[in-house]
Amino acid sequence: MIRSELIQKIADDNPHLYQRDVERIVNTIFEEIIDAMARGDRVELRGFGAFSVKKRDARVGRNPRTGEAVEVEEKYVPFFKTGKLLRDRLNGK
Repeated sequence: MIRSELIQKIADDNPHLYQRDVERIVNTIFEEIIDAMARGDRVELRGFGAFSVKKRDARVGRNPRTGEAVEVEEKYVPFFKTGKLLRDRLNGK
């Protein structure tokens, strides 16, 4: 499912809301999650999961084409851990 499909589904399920309002709500939620993660905060959505940021240290990597050693800088990457409810539904429980 992509963002526009999510917006359309929510708008269809809530006919009392205008689609532009639903779009604004969905975009605001995503922006708040992104902003919180950019600050290094953890975002937890009960039953769904938790978004956090993990730091990857600098290291020496290898260019797969040439085998040459390459310096890889430290970086921060997003991490998602599923919640119990989501995990149970995926496993048919």
